Amino acid sequence: MKISCPHCQKVNQLPIDRLASGPICGACKGDLLSAPIDVDEQTFGELMTQSPLPVIADFWASWCGPCKMFAPTFQASAAKHANQALHIKINTEENQGLSQRLNIRSIPTLAAYVKGKEVNRVSGALPAPSLEQFIRQAVAA
Repeated sequence: MKISCPHCQKVNQLPIDRLASGPICGACKGDLLSAPIDVDEQTFGELMTQSPLPVIADFWASWCGPCKMFAPTFQASAAKHANQALHIKINTEENQGLSQRLNIRSIPTLAAYVKGKEVNRVSGALPAPSLEQFIRQAVAA
């Protein structure tokens, strides 16, 4: 999978099975998982079948006010939980088929996946303490 470095923006090619090994950028040596990763339907499918880490998915849209307000909280959580849980963002406007298939009815919606199975879901922008609890439950699952 391709991951843009959150520090220098260099695109890195990373096998999904290496996600749990603390991957770093080939250019700047920064942590590749310290920010949410934008994924499409294909990459989402690959992560569900291959990710060794729990996946925390934020389903959002660019026109959604609560989504925009929640983005910094999700960003901070990705930095805090780098290499413990993979934070991904799925734009529901660009990935409508995936959103329909997963029954995403409102945004923002957060879903936690462990070994490809959904273990938790919540709609609405969470405050940081609630997001922390949501992630702890996924990591413990």
